[in-house]
Amino acid sequence: MSKKYNPRDISWLSFNGRVLQEAADPSVPLSMRIKFLGIFSNNLDEFFRVRVAGLKRASEIKDKTAMSSFFDDPSVILEEVHNIVVRQQKKFDQIWKNVRKEMAKQNTFITSADELSEEQIAFVKNYYSEKVESNIIPLLLDDVRPMPYLRDKSLYLGIAMKKSQWLYETKFAIIELPTRVVGRFLIVPSERKNDKVVILLEDVIKVNLPHIFSYFGFDEFHAHAFKISKDADFDLDNDVNTSLVEKITKAVKNRRKGKPTRFVFDKNMDTNLVEFLIKKLNLSKKDSIIPGQKIHNFKHFMDFPDVFKTYTKPAERTSFDHPAFVEGKRITDVITKKDVLLSFPYHTFDPVIDLLREAAMDPDVKSIRVTIYRMATNSKIANALINASRNGKEVTVMVELRARFDEEHNLEWKDRFEMEGIRVLLGIPNKKVHAKLCVIKKRANGKTIQYGFVSTGNINEKTAALYGDYCVMTSDRRIMADINKVFNALEKPKVDLDHQLSACKHLLVCPTTMRNKLVIYIDKEIAEVRAGRKGHMIVKVNSLSDKDLIKKLYEAAEVGVEIDLIVRGIYCAINQKRFKQPIRAISIVDEYLEHARVMYFYNGGKEDIYISSADWMTRNLDHRVEAAIHITAPDIKKQLKDMLNIQLKDNVKARLLDENLSNEYVEDEQESYRSQWKIHQYLKELT
Repeated sequence: MSKKYNPRDISWLSFNGRVLQEAADPSVPLSMRIKFLGIFSNNLDEFFRVRVAGLKRASEIKDKTAMSSFFDDPSVILEEVHNIVVRQQKKFDQIWKNVRKEMAKQNTFITSADELSEEQIAFVKNYYSEKVESNIIPLLLDDVRPMPYLRDKSLYLGIAMKKSQWLYETKFAIIELPTRVVGRFLIVPSERKNDKVVILLEDVIKVNLPHIFSYFGFDEFHAHAFKISKDADFDLDNDVNTSLVEKITKAVKNRRKGKPTRFVFDKNMDTNLVEFLIKKLNLSKKDSIIPGQKIHNFKHFMDFPDVFKTYTKPAERTSFDHPAFVEGKRITDVITKKDVLLSFPYHTFDPVIDLLREAAMDPDVKSIRVTIYRMATNSKIANALINASRNGKEVTVMVELRARFDEEHNLEWKDRFEMEGIRVLLGIPNKKVHAKLCVIKKRANGKTIQYGFVSTGNINEKTAALYGDYCVMTSDRRIMADINKVFNALEKPKVDLDHQLSACKHLLVCPTTMRNKLVIYIDKEIAEVRAGRKGHMIVKVNSLSDKDLIKKLYEAAEVGVEIDLIVRGIYCAINQKRFKQPIRAISIVDEYLEHARVMYFYNGGKEDIYISSADWMTRNLDHRVEAAIHITAPDIKKQLKDMLNIQLKDNVKARLLDENLSNEYVEDEQESYRSQWKIHQYLKELT
């Protein structure tokens, strides 16, 4: 009997395998291959911190309710996860070996402590003394002392030390690498003029171990890197007398006490030290204990020094201004006359920033309301909002404090906004606010004008240069009315939230109307096919794991509805033998992170299209505030449909999503068709 679903976590590992494919691809520029290795490593860290931790909790408590979201027995999935991770790690090691060979061809080398010349040793010692030493705290370990607190994002050196007169005794110590302060990489002088030689921070410290432990008289050192991943998920307590801010602050602190979920170490580490660490960390055979290569915390390689032959993005693929906003036109003047679709990162993000800057300066603007999920560190968006408040505008910002791993960052923005007189909304108990919305209100010539935007991605200028997203800028009164309803609901969430959100007529909103509306649309396609007419839908999302919607897709495929899916990450659906029309599903992993959510329904020829902040996951549809905008402007509908069809033609970076999660590339006999390049060309031709 064929299986009905792929487990979410196994499918996610398959996605990370696609990231690894990019690192292995020799046609990808070398600097980007290294970045993909860093992305793979960072993804895996977060996977262990959240998903593996959740699987372990579910398997331990044997709670059927908690286990239901995993499709299969969590303990079975955990075993499969371990096997896949070990296989992927071996592949990672081989890719890194191949990348090192390519680096050598470009005269770039990573050296180790025992390969340094006398001149380089002197350089490294001087660097250690000036930049590193003040940030080093060596910790001695023994059976009597409790294990020091270890941070799950940090990298450590595990050190076994001896004296020449000792036959059997060995002392242990650990040192946390201060990568946050001094970075991971140091370029050292080379005897050969054209060579670029890089040493890692752990090797800088290894060179200086005799100096660090000079008080103890050790003369033999064996130091190897290791790291741990901890359970980083948290539940907020139900104390009604505690504010959300206090709960988040407490939860972030408690995260540091999370139970280890993975221990990764250099396979050449002293075996007695390995056993000692396993014992002190209370790890068991059920935990992921993974011997690896020398280098860990590879996420730092996303910031590897720019030492290669410069890779410059061709001029024909750099971001450009949207044609509606050229010649110095004010953003406000344009979008109060017509809707505009921004497609990032092909279009620049500037119009979003400029819209808020204009509002901050416009004497007729009375208020700005906007949602914030993840913000850039030095955010121009935040600066515009602060300036608006200083200029007397009524500014309301919905800051989602529970944006995973951005909790502390968002708490800081909350405090900053409030200091500047901005009203900060903090969301709804048990529901994250993930919708990307903005509404600006101005009063001019006795009339109230409202305009703003609905986006698929974070209002973040940094990620907008890397993520493929859509943003509709509009002054449509119906859309503005619905955005205001969402904000009114967020301001008074205790006053029948569902009723307030259900009042939206032109936005599909979670957790109230979107799921039901999607089912209605799919049912319409099913009815059309049963009546002998055309039924077709195209869905582009980051993840598809909601069981009810998958069942509905199965129902549509059974009768012969044509279904095209573009899913970057998690994909739990599997074609069944009973399908009259198999589901065609692809995943595109390329230079930009595919992040937009788009839904197209043929709908008897009416062709309804939405862009959305929500993935087809239960958490998004039922436990978050999300929004999808119905596209009515004919030119924008055509653009979105054209770009969907361009992606469906991809035969360079598209992989088939099949039952075996094999990540086979889409192949056909047509000429190479790389969708991200083609979309850039398509949009450029519209200028």
